[in-house]
Amino acid sequence: MNSDLTSADALRVWFRLLRLQARLTGLVAERLKVIGISVPQCDVLTTLTEQEGISQQHLAERLYVTKGNISGLVDRLAAAGLVERRNIASDRRSYAIYLTEAGRRMAEQGIDVQRQFIAETLGRMSSQQLLDFERLIIGARDFARAAKDTDLEDAQRAAKLSIRAGKAPILSKT
Repeated sequence: MNSDLTSADALRVWFRLLRLQARLTGLVAERLKVIGISVPQCDVLTTLTEQEGISQQHLAERLYVTKGNISGLVDRLAAAGLVERRNIASDRRSYAIYLTEAGRRMAEQGIDVQRQFIAETLGRMSSQQLLDFERLIIGARDFARAAKDTDLEDAQRAAKLSIRAGKAPILSKT
């Protein structure tokens, strides 16, 4: 950690980030509900506008969710007539996901909802503020990717030391 920052500073910023993410997601969810989809459903549809015909596994990886989560989302979107599954010839156990025409229209509506929301929020920043914000987000993303790659044993060792020091553990066994 940067020597100028205390762990309390970092923790405060972390919780602010979590609350901001929850607030923004909630506001977007309210707007997407008006057109009949959820945030995760919109994520699937808009991802498919960028790369149609990907497998459910690849879709799960792109959206940072489990294959089971994607399966349920795709089931609901298929039942609503917004996507369709097609067999992948090279892998009989996998399906490629495609937008239907109705799905393409819904994705466009979802994108429009988000563009409007962005105009009302991030759009109020100056160009420099937006560039600085993006730089910070990319840096945080890179730190998160690196943290994912850290050794689980190190994290467990740190939790044990924390317990020995009389502090509440942060990590669970799951």
